[in-house]
Amino acid sequence: MSKMNPAPARRKAEAVDPRLLRCVRHVALAGLALVVACPAARSSSAWLGWLPLWLLAMPLTAWWALLRFPLPRWTSRHRPQARRRGHRQPRVA
Repeated sequence: MSKMNPAPARRKAEAVDPRLLRCVRHVALAGLALVVACPAARSSSAWLGWLPLWLLAMPLTAWWALLRFPLPRWTSRHRPQARRRGHRQPRVA
């Protein structure tokens, strides 16, 4: 008897609400536009601290978290890395 993989069914059940994802995406893009277009948005505030952190980095991190933290897939164009051989002790005569 084979076991079925419940991961695809679980992912569908835990899907992110597209409205929330769209909202976070719009906030991140608006923060990017502010940081690029407005020099005051690249400075620091006494109340909030460094503004690009709150306008750009935090919304992008929230967006990444909603997507379940996927890591980029690196394609290997080079040969695989060589493995080390066992270290041999020199013979003592």
